[in-house]
Amino acid sequence: MATKPPRADIDETRVHVSRPKKVAVGVPAVLHALEIANEQMGVTRSVQTLLRVNQKDGFDCPGCAWPEEDKRHIAEFCENGAKAVAEEATLRRVGPEFFAAHSLDELRGHDDWWLGQQGRLTHPMVLEEGATHYRPISWDAAIALVADELTALDDPDEAVFYTSGRTSNEAAFLYQLLVRGIGTNNLPDCSNMCHESSGSALTETIGIGKGTVSIEDIHEADLLIVAGQNPGTNHPRMLSALEKAKQRGATIIAVNPLPEAGLMRFENPQTVRGVAFGGTKLADEFVQIRLGGDQALFQAIGKHLLEAEAAEGGVLDHAFITEHTSGFDAYRQARTDAAWRDLVAATGLPEKALRRVGEAVRTSKATIVCWAMGLTQHKHSVATLRDIVNVLLLQGNIGRPGAGVCPVRGHSNVQGDRTVGIYEKPSTAFLDALDAEFGFAAPREHGYDTVQAIRAMRDGLVRFFMSMGGNFVSATPDTAVVEAGMAQVGLTVHVSTKLNRSHVVTGRRALILPTLGRTDRDRRGGREQRVTVEDSMGAVHSSRGRLAPPSEELLSEVAIVARLSALVFGAESPDAAPRSLSERGTSETKRPGRGAHPDPASDHGLPEHGAAERERRDPAGLQHPSNAPQADWAALEADYALIRAHIERVVPGFDDYEERIDKGRTLHLPNGPRDARRFATVDGKARFTVNPLEYPVIPRGRLLLQTLRSHDQYNTTIYGKDDRYRGIHGGRRVVLVNAKDIVALGFAENDVVDLVSEWTRPDGAIEERRAEEFRIVAYRTPRGNAAAYYPETNVLVPLDSVADVSGTPTSKSVIVRLERRA
Repeated sequence: MATKPPRADIDETRVHVSRPKKVAVGVPAVLHALEIANEQMGVTRSVQTLLRVNQKDGFDCPGCAWPEEDKRHIAEFCENGAKAVAEEATLRRVGPEFFAAHSLDELRGHDDWWLGQQGRLTHPMVLEEGATHYRPISWDAAIALVADELTALDDPDEAVFYTSGRTSNEAAFLYQLLVRGIGTNNLPDCSNMCHESSGSALTETIGIGKGTVSIEDIHEADLLIVAGQNPGTNHPRMLSALEKAKQRGATIIAVNPLPEAGLMRFENPQTVRGVAFGGTKLADEFVQIRLGGDQALFQAIGKHLLEAEAAEGGVLDHAFITEHTSGFDAYRQARTDAAWRDLVAATGLPEKALRRVGEAVRTSKATIVCWAMGLTQHKHSVATLRDIVNVLLLQGNIGRPGAGVCPVRGHSNVQGDRTVGIYEKPSTAFLDALDAEFGFAAPREHGYDTVQAIRAMRDGLVRFFMSMGGNFVSATPDTAVVEAGMAQVGLTVHVSTKLNRSHVVTGRRALILPTLGRTDRDRRGGREQRVTVEDSMGAVHSSRGRLAPPSEELLSEVAIVARLSALVFGAESPDAAPRSLSERGTSETKRPGRGAHPDPASDHGLPEHGAAERERRDPAGLQHPSNAPQADWAALEADYALIRAHIERVVPGFDDYEERIDKGRTLHLPNGPRDARRFATVDGKARFTVNPLEYPVIPRGRLLLQTLRSHDQYNTTIYGKDDRYRGIHGGRRVVLVNAKDIVALGFAENDVVDLVSEWTRPDGAIEERRAEEFRIVAYRTPRGNAAAYYPETNVLVPLDSVADVSGTPTSKSVIVRLERRA
């Protein structure tokens, strides 16, 4: 049997530090994964469950979005994937008796680890206004409560609908249809906080907001640059792909402020070499760059390539540049004018080191650049990623084998959710197809992204909030503002598998709607249903859970959305009259932070963040729809294949959807740059861009902080108390600081300090935020840089400090001072 959940929170006084690891995975990772699995699931259930992870007849891992090869290993999971499965398939339960025994005030006092360790939610629960405890509620009453709240709104834009990346394609498609039927595009999601900068930069430069490589391209690359990423913790299965590339002769360059064990040496537990012979050294070079210096690095690479071309020729792909790109001359001039001293100052690296990386790119036959949050969460992130594209375009490294851009997504279906419509700025083409399929007029005005939604809650403009999965309160920046804003909402609704902080920081009323997870058997309409997900590389495949659900009271996400839609829009028939909301039209009072879609020629484009906050109308003048989507909601709940048929007719690339996912086969979505060097940009060509050099300037006596995950963590889900690769054990409230900075700032290792962030507003005023009681740990990080775990440090990230263009919170660029505790 599984162990009981913990009775106490993490005791931060017991934290201790050892030397960071220089090797990842290996036997210790296997043993730790099995230990966690046994604690949560028991031995028999662990074996039965883990052997179905990422198998063609099994379920997709609820962890990261790294793709699988066509040929699967018997154990197709990593350490953190096993932890994610164990957390979902746990035998621990959180039912009505738990909520009766624990008041809301008591639950608020516990940390995120304790809340998550309590187990699976089993019954719908409601928190009435002024109540001290959640109480059980029937499904019919819960869904009626949600429908009543929605239909009582004065304006559909008073509702916000958040989505986490684990929601299936089928549930996400129905969810966005519900939301647009109600009359709003308020569909913020976790992408807004993670890879929005990637989508913004790539859409503008190559015409698609996704990567352009396949798993086979990773294996075939001659050079892989892995920047701002820690695959050993965040996507460990990527290490196997890097190992295969390495064995085929690839060079790997790691670019990061922190040395990460997974990019040093990989002991693959599925090979004899990994277990008995010390594994594989992965990174040929570790480029320890200053936080925010990545743009300067790629500008330096571009400058080196252009200088080499001028000196000896044969470096650039002139045929590709002439036929498939625009803007080259302006880019070349900008790089010629750039001064090496500025690039050195921005990166913290000598010119010799910058040229060494440039030379590796020059001599490469096929180059891939991979990145994650380390590049996407700065003010100048979009400019940084444009400069990565510039470097790849110089040598024609897009649209050929072993080459391209590879943004590595986190959640297992965050990319798929976007593909099927979870987006606050939908394209005109998508909305036109949706209208035609469901016989209604979807709203054209832009909705709130995540930051804009929080601002609206802060300003009292949101009366209803619904989250499809996720942990909104812990995942978002500026925690105090988020919590205060959430308290002003009339009703908060969370569709969840497990308890988290968003269930205890609520609106005036709150609902918890427990749902099936990836591992659970979903039997509906007299048959077992399957869902589909899309990985980081645009491949769609099916997922089917096999475990008995933890409670007979659970509904699938699809069933929850379908039943709510039936009640809001009319359940008797597809032609039934809707309830009152969508008949009301729109209020004349416009909300801040809105905007209609830009020119239809740039359907996948993202306007600049400031422009998105101005009032605009689409050319047709459409406002909120005066009718509801026409659908047989009961039939869609009973047969998910009918949802996929709708997706096939609305979203390009899903031809023969059902047939192609049969028997575990994969549907590869079309990708213009990769498949045909076709670029859906403004001018139909891949675009060189000129981006002024930016990098953070750190005031004297201050540090630049990045927030990050520990190894025993997946996003806001905390599996344990350790970060063993970095040598942190038994606690999380630590701040990693260069040893010389510790002395220069007048502290000693193990001192306990408050972290105080300092943000200069546009008007020149300085705002401060405080995270209390962090232990200083000396660590190998560049001078002036520091690191600490989120969600504990999300409180330090200012809500209004966001990336240009994308609006992503700048969680990797937080100016802080250390303040000694009394």
